[in-house]
Amino acid sequence: MNRPQWITLSVAILLVIGLFAATQASIFGERKAKKPQPAMAEHLPHDDGFGTDSVLYYAKKNLPQAQAARLASLENSVVRGDVAEQKLHLMHQLARYWSDSGRTFTPMAFYPYAFYTAEAARLENSEKSLSFAARLFLDALSNEEAHQLKHWEAEQAQDLFQRSLKLNPENDSAKVGLGATILYGGLDMPMKGIGMIRDVAEHKPENVYAQLTLAEASLMSGQLDKAVERLQNVLRLQPSSLQATLLLADTYERMNKKKEAAEAYQKALPLVTVPEMKKEIEKRITQLKNK
Repeated sequence: MNRPQWITLSVAILLVIGLFAATQASIFGERKAKKPQPAMAEHLPHDDGFGTDSVLYYAKKNLPQAQAARLASLENSVVRGDVAEQKLHLMHQLARYWSDSGRTFTPMAFYPYAFYTAEAARLENSEKSLSFAARLFLDALSNEEAHQLKHWEAEQAQDLFQRSLKLNPENDSAKVGLGATILYGGLDMPMKGIGMIRDVAEHKPENVYAQLTLAEASLMSGQLDKAVERLQNVLRLQPSSLQATLLLADTYERMNKKKEAAEAYQKALPLVTVPEMKKEIEKRITQLKNK
């Protein structure tokens, strides 16, 4: 075993929360939504008609009767009058339902939460709300295992980023986000997504988001030397990035560079606030030094 399982999990968790979690609100407030277990993903339909209706159906499928009734009441609550305003309020209510009550009863609660947050953003049509909703889907997309959900998430993120860019074509974060969506989601040729990200990185080399996303792209394609170069650049720009530091250590391990990996893990220690994780990093440093 080249590295303990916790290292892989910790990096994956950081990526799910977002490439730049410090600049984004976390999913479900301060807690991350559960992702569907592989066994559940296997039971999702494999037909081309899978979409939002399917997502909502499977999320609601195992709700207790009382919760299903409450949800149905919310879904049918739009009345005459200022329908647009009421619909926006309803979308927020439904998003809150799935972030609070829904996730107690179903591991798929994240998906309707993200969808209704996105619907509210489309109604508001503000750059901030559209970007936030888009990143919910992008963050989930990078760690999604179920093919149908991955494609659906990518389509949602793409639409939201494109809407945000219509409002502000100079939004570099949205450009990088759209490029990452294409790269991770398989909606187009991967090089198209990489090209969008690289364009931002070349015009603004100080853009940490672009540099870190390109590092991820290099890791995906097995270009470990290029990934190291990108990650080192990120750390020159943002020395306190735990994500970049752990990814750099992990990349060095893949390259069998034990000394460099141990040094990178050592630099991560002051950035870690979870005692258990810090102990495991210290153990890993010792293991690498003794090999």
